[in-house]
Amino acid sequence: MCSQSFKGFDYPGMVRALTPGLPHLRFICVVDGASESERDTVSLALGLDGTAPLPASERVAMDANEVFRMAFTSGTTGNPKCVLHSFNTTLPACRALTRDMNVTAQDVFLIYLPVGLNWGYLLLVQALILGARVVLLDRFSGRAALELIEREKVTFVCSAPASIIAMLNEPDLERYNLSSMRLVITGGASCPVETLRDCQRRMSGHLIELYGMLETGYHTYTRLADDPEKVNGTIGRCVEDMGLRLLDPAGTDVPRGEQGEIACDGPSVHLGYYNNPQANAEAFTADGWFRTGDLGVIADEAGNVRIVGRSKEIINRGGKKFFPREVEEVLYTHPKVLHVAMIGVADARLGERNCLCIVPKGGAQVTLEEFNDFLRGQVATYKLPERMEIFSELPFTPTGKIQRFLLQKEIETRDRAVARLVQG
Repeated sequence: MCSQSFKGFDYPGMVRALTPGLPHLRFICVVDGASESERDTVSLALGLDGTAPLPASERVAMDANEVFRMAFTSGTTGNPKCVLHSFNTTLPACRALTRDMNVTAQDVFLIYLPVGLNWGYLLLVQALILGARVVLLDRFSGRAALELIEREKVTFVCSAPASIIAMLNEPDLERYNLSSMRLVITGGASCPVETLRDCQRRMSGHLIELYGMLETGYHTYTRLADDPEKVNGTIGRCVEDMGLRLLDPAGTDVPRGEQGEIACDGPSVHLGYYNNPQANAEAFTADGWFRTGDLGVIADEAGNVRIVGRSKEIINRGGKKFFPREVEEVLYTHPKVLHVAMIGVADARLGERNCLCIVPKGGAQVTLEEFNDFLRGQVATYKLPERMEIFSELPFTPTGKIQRFLLQKEIETRDRAVARLVQG
């Protein structure tokens, strides 16, 4: 099932191109209209229009614990998995955020996160439960979002850090009236502390940092009563009724103050991955806790958690391991940086070398030397970038996570092209 066309993309055409490998495919169901000339497609919308309502005697009520939602992970490591949710694992997340953020029917939601994915979908469900007004933005840009906030008097915005950065970098940000904004929530990826502070200085509304994922719903967030300066750079504390543990590789709780893998338990944790017993065995502990793959540390006595990094993103340079975020956080304070990502690229001697992927702000001219001069004294020498690649944009998922494996593939492609030029 797909759309006939969305944002100019021919989805039935994509499916037709895959049909040689799909011998059991009988037809393509499009949710909107289908052309009569396309004999391999049927229209769900036209079918519903021409079909009488199902008699009450034939209707079947679903149990609240049945699977009703299947969605795929973002694939930041190149291996998306199908996540299963019931009504009872979906609605608790909406109710928790409504309760803790004092969201009411009078709030106006701006949703530009894809509603077909997890966070955009949960926001839409939350608004429907409340009866709140929703303003949908199909194609995000910083300017388009700011214009809608002003015109529609938006009060509630949930966003990935990349989108907040885009709004902050609009050259005439100050001319927009954003006074209606009550709440801005950032999540989906770690937000640089400097971006948080810039947002707090220049935009209206209380800024909340949230942590969660498709598999867990909302797991932690900062609170309205928190002092921003004390919690900036953390993902807040665990949501009520949810559980949080920090585990070592053997599944044992680490001592307080030490980093460990964040594990989650509670009503919004998913039912498992579809038809993937290996992934389920790896993801859940013997006593049923879901291992997120993110590494964190308890940052203070209040229980606020700070993300250290993701286990699969660790760069291993000659046996010395570190998380890219350590370097990225510092570089986001540099005036020429719009977006940045550090990745490891293959090296015969060290295993990996540090590569800096950079989107300069405003097309600024940048050099590796100036960034290393900026970083010295702030990070260890072995964490300094040894190579720099300039990009016009970084490959973000629709929810704002950097797809580092695509950066690695792009750099491999660039290296092959250079090798061919040298050989030719």
